[in-house]
This record gives sequence, structure tokens and C-alpha cells, in this order.
Amino acid sequence: MDCTRCLRRLRLQLVVPLALALAACAFPELDFASHTAKQMQPGDASRVGDYKVGNPYQIAGVWYYPKVDYKYDSTGIASWYGPGFHGRQTANGETFDQNSLSAAHPTLPMPSVVRVTNLENGRAVTVRVNDRGPFKHGRVIDMSQRAAQLLGFEQAGTARVRVQILEEESRQHAVMAQNLVVASNAPAAAPTEAVSEVPLAGPGSATSPTPAQTAAVSGGALQSASGQFQADWPDGRVLQTAVRPSNIYIQAGAFLRRDSATRLSIELNRLARSQVTPAQVGEQHFFRVRVGPIPSVDEADRLLNALLTNGHTEARIVVE
Repeated sequence: MDCTRCLRRLRLQLVVPLALALAACAFPELDFASHTAKQMQPGDASRVGDYKVGNPYQIAGVWYYPKVDYKYDSTGIASWYGPGFHGRQTANGETFDQNSLSAAHPTLPMPSVVRVTNLENGRAVTVRVNDRGPFKHGRVIDMSQRAAQLLGFEQAGTARVRVQILEEESRQHAVMAQNLVVASNAPAAAPTEAVSEVPLAGPGSATSPTPAQTAAVSGGALQSASGQFQADWPDGRVLQTAVRPSNIYIQAGAFLRRDSATRLSIELNRLARSQVTPAQVGEQHFFRVRVGPIPSVDEADRLLNALLTNGHTEARIVVE
């Protein structure tokens, strides 16, 4: 995504009308940064965007490095977007539909297919990444409004989530985006399935979700011109997984040497209490420097901004 386009979108963020500002009050963590997404209906190939990875780019002083990463598995804070962007163009040329099952991610290829699990209520949905964002510090993914509803955090505005790329589905959608037609023999839309929408209490609350209302979604299939590949569109099925306790941390760095981690921890202690913890990734041993656990998203945002302001640009929010 070119920088001119990014700056244009950031200017749009700064002049969001008062009505949207009021909406943001109702949903305190709603981000109006550069986002868009869409749900293609079978039979409308003209709305399918391009396959894009993109070059490194900078937004508000932060560099992002897009890449193909079929091992991507990360935790953090999710937000959602919708009002003010509905009908606008996505970063890969599609059309944003706030009722689609889609998401924005700063670095994954477009399109990619990811499973997002709300760690606060155990609900998981599959969505299609077709836009760049979120560009607010401390956010790992930005969901469409419909996806946030299915995950149960529309009212809260944010949620602790795990984001996992689905390799096979992502490869299929990459092929589709590069050589795509709507299959002439594509199956009819999947039978509509009612899904309970569960509003959550705020992050950190022990209150159990209560079913509120139902909503319906449907899916379809896409096929390449050669007929060799077929890709299923996310259909809105919600997987209920076990809920396990989780905590919010800010990770300021990871080092191969303990003494390097200790030096950073000592430096951070003037801003917030930090700790050094060992970790293993594959065969490699690391020493992580972390602040936390942190009781709320608001406090994590405050501490992250303090670390970034003091030059710790690698700091990020994680959930474990």
C-alpha cells in the first residue's frame, strides 16, 4: 500500500464527522483508522480484489513489514471497524462491507484466511483478511462489525484474542485472487445457520456471557478459471472453545542473552515494573522482558504509549 494512500486515509481519520465520534463514545475502543473489507457474493467476480503482500510502509512513525507467513500465530487485542468505512475501497481493491466476515491486518498477505478466537469467551470465527490496519498501537487485528458481533465483543469494543493463519485456505484464496472467476457450478449458498450473539462484559470481568439475539450468515465457493482450485468463503460458523484464564502483558524485547534482558528490565523499571522470563521458540531459547500482568486494556494502552514515547519502539501488547 503506497504511503500517499496511507496518509490520505489517516487524514480521513482525523476528520471523522461528529456522528461517528458519538458512535465511538458508545463503543470506546472503536478505531477509525485505515480499514476496509468485504464479502463477495457468488456471481460477482468483479468485486474480488488483487493479491497483495506489499513493501514496508510507515504510519504515524511506526514501520510495518508485510510478508508471507503461513506460521503466523499471535495474541493481542482486537478491535472492530465499520461505520464510516462501509462501501469504501480496501487495501487490495475490494469493497468494504461492515456486515462481511473480514478483517484488517498490518502485515499478512491479502487475502489471507485466519481464525480469530476471543480468549474471553472461547468463541472463534474464520475471517478473510483483505485490508491493512489497525494502526492504533497495541491492536493486533481489526475485525469487521459483523465478525465482532459473532465473537461477542461489539459492545465492549475490544477483546483479548488469538489470531492464527489457516495455511491451506490462505493459499487457496491467494490463487483465487490471482486467477479468479466465480465457478459456474459453484454450490448454492450454504444453508443459513442461526448463531447466538453474546455480548461480553469488559475485559477482565468474570461475568459469564449471556445469549442476546441471533443472526444469520451464509457462504459460497469460488473456483479458478482452470477449475483446479476452489476456495470456500468464511460462512460465519462459530466454534466454541474452552475458556482459559489469560493476562495482558507488554513485551518490550526478547534476547538470547540474559544480561541483555536484565539491562532492559532495569531501564524499564523507572516507567513500570518489569520482569525477565525465559521462553523457548522451537529449538531457540530466549529471555523476554515484560511488563505485567496488566489489569485492563486501557492501562495496557497507557503503559504501551509510555514505552513507545521513551524510545522502546519494539514494545507490543501480548496476551497469555
